[in-house]
Amino acid sequence: MLRWIGIAVLTLGLVGTGVWGYQEHREKNAVLIQAENTYQRSFHDLSYHMDLLHDKIGTTLAMNSKEQLSPQLAEIWRLTSEAHSDVGQLPLALLPFNKTEEFLSKIGTFSYRTAVRDLNNKPLSDKEVEQLQTLYEQSGEIEQELRKVQSLVLENNLRWMDVQLALASSEQQADNTIIDGFKTVEKTVKGFEEGNLGTTLTGVSAENHDYKFIQGQKITKEKAKKKARDFFGVGQDTEIRITESGDGADVAMYSASYKENGKHGYLDLSVKGGHLLSYIVNRDIEAKKLSLHAARTKAEKYLEENGFKNMQLFQSSQYDNVGVFSFLYTQDDVRVYPDSIQVKVGLDDGELLGLSTRDYYRNHQERQISEPEISEAEARKKVNPNIKVQEAHLSIINNDLQEEVLVYEFLGVLDNETYRIFINANTGMEEKVEPLKTTKIKFKDSV
Repeated sequence: MLRWIGIAVLTLGLVGTGVWGYQEHREKNAVLIQAENTYQRSFHDLSYHMDLLHDKIGTTLAMNSKEQLSPQLAEIWRLTSEAHSDVGQLPLALLPFNKTEEFLSKIGTFSYRTAVRDLNNKPLSDKEVEQLQTLYEQSGEIEQELRKVQSLVLENNLRWMDVQLALASSEQQADNTIIDGFKTVEKTVKGFEEGNLGTTLTGVSAENHDYKFIQGQKITKEKAKKKARDFFGVGQDTEIRITESGDGADVAMYSASYKENGKHGYLDLSVKGGHLLSYIVNRDIEAKKLSLHAARTKAEKYLEENGFKNMQLFQSSQYDNVGVFSFLYTQDDVRVYPDSIQVKVGLDDGELLGLSTRDYYRNHQERQISEPEISEAEARKKVNPNIKVQEAHLSIINNDLQEEVLVYEFLGVLDNETYRIFINANTGMEEKVEPLKTTKIKFKDSV
């Protein structure tokens, strides 16, 4: 009897496992089908948008009406954004496709830049028309290569899930038709001469130049550990763990950390020059003993002692019992927003709790700053008359195209809200308007 009961229980268990496995299989297949449909749609959308992009650039070259030219260029910009989005939804993360994406960026930024300017006063130059002609020809080549891939996909009923698996595996990928097709597209774009695109396409470079201004000799791992110990302020008996960044990092760096007595410290040092890029200390914050102003003084002193000269505070906040300060580099009394540093100071004992110098080391250089072409009074007239201006500065900011521009920065109040308004110091164009965070924010008191 017991034997039959055991057999029945085992049978029910096997049936249940089978049903569960079948259900899991169905759900997995449903996910795979949905992913495959997404990939197929994105790929065919990419091919379609490249077709349209090529046609629109050709139409622009044939136009003679300035009234129609700006909307046409804006449409080209929209299509490049759509194509970028399509690429982002394809399983190409492990396949180098940066040249093609960069090419789309160049078309987009060029079209946006020319679309937003007054083409009646500043029509397309002969050089820009020549660049458009080049972009037309090159986009046509990409269009043709994508059509070849599309034709093979449809003809052979190829699956994008196979692409994802092939890219993720270490197996030979040479016989994967879709991968080979996209490698051909990338190779085609890479063959385009950089000179044909010109520097006026927004100054977007063909290579990643993050931290190109960082200075100094490379330091060893041991030297990095010693510098980390000095920054942390710990003795030889404290264990410092240190690792080096791998290939693909935007800057070669050492990361160091330690944990001791309820305190955990972490920092990044650049291999070149041994510069401190970021610094974080996590610990319990005690009751507030320092004012925000006293903490600001300590932050300024720390920057000065560590070689950061001509830094000016432009924003301070309090979060719980921590003071957070943002500093800008100044050159010839011009505030340089790209060269910024953020500092965190504990309001219990004034200890440095955080530092980020990444923006500073990405951008810092001595610049040739020309005299503004319009006066401060002329720029002030471009500000909304309802805003009560309280301060004015000359500054350098990055505009929407990530170009550095000289601006008049106005600090003003409207309806009890404070704003920063940036007016281009050469053209008088309103570059940006930003709401200003309260200079002191206190969410709660520490207990």
